[in-house]
Amino acid sequence: MQIHAIQTGFVRTKTAQIEGRGHGLLRQLAIFTDQNWTEWLPIYAWVIDHPEGVIVVDTGQGAHLLETGKSLHPYMRWEVVFKIEREQEIGPQLRGLGIGPRDVKKVVLTHLHIDHDGGLAHFPNSKIFVARGELQASRGFMGRVRGYLPNRWPSWFDPAPLDFVAEPFGPFAFSRRLTEAGDVLAIATPGHTADHISVAVRDGDVIFFLAGDTSYNEELMLAGKVDGISADERISIATLDNIKHLAQAGPTIYLPTHDPNSGARLASRRLAGKCGNVRFSP
Repeated sequence: MQIHAIQTGFVRTKTAQIEGRGHGLLRQLAIFTDQNWTEWLPIYAWVIDHPEGVIVVDTGQGAHLLETGKSLHPYMRWEVVFKIEREQEIGPQLRGLGIGPRDVKKVVLTHLHIDHDGGLAHFPNSKIFVARGELQASRGFMGRVRGYLPNRWPSWFDPAPLDFVAEPFGPFAFSRRLTEAGDVLAIATPGHTADHISVAVRDGDVIFFLAGDTSYNEELMLAGKVDGISADERISIATLDNIKHLAQAGPTIYLPTHDPNSGARLASRRLAGKCGNVRFSP
């Protein structure tokens, strides 16, 4: 089994989104009043080359979605900027690894934000999983208000709801096996969205924790600092605490989507809490 980090372009956002300021609604509104932008951050998707078939975790950003003009949604219009070329989409990069569309048996989305589901068009033949609550939150007028814009999803997009069972995984109460071998699991990690999930991969005694947006980098997770998007600070802090406890209990490699160190951390198998800094430039 092998895990590949696929970088699908870059994103910049407000610093108050990366590390929340204030509490409650004020913390979320601070993103819109913040005048400071982050550096360019990577947008990772993950490919698990598993004996039972390839599993993709998140599909990254899609250049084709950015070529039709600026969205009218206020967040998309003023609070985030993307940089990606067509050849940086996940489909062309998978072909470069010798992986074709029909080789990907499952696609698991940590949540339905554009930089995580933007490459869906490359997977018309794969079974796609999304947490049931995330699907429900994406529907209707309120779904659009929350930033779930269905016009970006392929017409055939009909994901299977992912339901969790009371099978603990370390400190996490709920999980769902994604392989018969039980070495790849979806984990309920609410916070960034109410039904956000992560994917844990067991490789011997090491756990690779494909973390989505549980935090924007490892340092913030270790410090227990909540981002500016999460609706409920207590729930987010509980998730971050669970990840820390998992890492304390055994070798864990923490791989959030936008951490500039995630690719190097995967390549070197650097465990959570170990030092190392890598900077990216577009």
